[in-house]
Amino acid sequence: MDLSHSAQDEAFRAEIRAWLEDHLAGEFAGLKGLGGPGREHEAIEERLAWNRHLAAHGWTGVGWPEEHGGRGLSLWQQVIFHEEYARSNAPNRVNHLGEELLGPTLMAFGTEEQQERFLPRILAVEELWAQGYSEPGAGSDLANVQTKARLDGAAWVVDGQKVWTSNAHFSQWLFLIARTEPGTQRHRGLSFLLLPIDQDGVEVRPIEQLTGGSEFNEVFLTGARTASDLVVGEPGDGWRVAMGLLGLERGVSILAQLVGFTRELQRVVALARENGALDDPVLRDRLAGLKAELEVMRFTALRSLSEVTAGDDSAAAGGAASIFKLVWASWHKKLGEVAMDVQGLGGLVARAAPYELDDLQRLFLFSRADSIYGGSDEVQRNILAERVLGLPREPKGEPTK
Repeated sequence: MDLSHSAQDEAFRAEIRAWLEDHLAGEFAGLKGLGGPGREHEAIEERLAWNRHLAAHGWTGVGWPEEHGGRGLSLWQQVIFHEEYARSNAPNRVNHLGEELLGPTLMAFGTEEQQERFLPRILAVEELWAQGYSEPGAGSDLANVQTKARLDGAAWVVDGQKVWTSNAHFSQWLFLIARTEPGTQRHRGLSFLLLPIDQDGVEVRPIEQLTGGSEFNEVFLTGARTASDLVVGEPGDGWRVAMGLLGLERGVSILAQLVGFTRELQRVVALARENGALDDPVLRDRLAGLKAELEVMRFTALRSLSEVTAGDDSAAAGGAASIFKLVWASWHKKLGEVAMDVQGLGGLVARAAPYELDDLQRLFLFSRADSIYGGSDEVQRNILAERVLGLPREPKGEPTK
């Protein structure tokens, strides 16, 4: 595994670091650290202005090919960008779902007309996207989607319900999967549709979370309409497109996530030193273990990227993404638990009325969901058992009488 950077890569690191130092100032200085996990509701308009400032200076779509308006950065330069962005404590971007997920999906599966219509607006942060996958009866079991769509002349008419729909309350568009072939089951007969949110047939209801924000939403679709040509891929081929999109969800940005984890761990250690909790040998051992595990995760992620760079994509086939999801979700939950133990009994009390939390309390509460969202632990283990190890599918239990 070669972890060295070329002179060109180091020059790029200096460039993006200097740019962030210069521009996270003035009107944007107060945005540092805002909008992270459990804090997605913070300063949305101000963060949107920052995202558009990034776009105006060519810092969106850094990994997109130049022919689609991106910078065409190498894999390692994309890693450097995400690492430096995280280290600068820049605000969490509001355009992630469009830029990191839908945009590359349209490049891979979309028509030329769809690319020309949507990609420039995603890059410019003019249109924001939400993801309509999960449903009340189809969260981890995504193939059980019940939302239906039918062609009515020049439009698809969509009926159903989506849930845990991140950022739908301030997005303009929803990409979703719906069953378009009556009588089909599981992976067959699904289509990947692009649907405008601002219409009478779409109702968005925010879901208040334990952290105090409302990142997630319920979305009710009742006769919602979208143009017949806004299906990505062929009708009925939505599962392949949806899985292609999910494959993009755990890319180079994972290393930026680890930078954020490092900052959180440092904050917990600093508090333990300050309040004397570090004198407890058991607690000190737990913190040391978290530090060691974090370094292992970082080098594992770098090794996987190094293999991809070298042309060996076997890491994906070997279940690397599922393994990594299981590991970091478990690690982050342990960090939240240690953070509460470092705070002691005072961590059980809100910092101010009616429900003001500090960063470590929010870390603990939000990390409870880490093993559920983005593919639950149970689903990741099934993927590894069935697709990697070749074990038989888990039998369906008999209904309880």
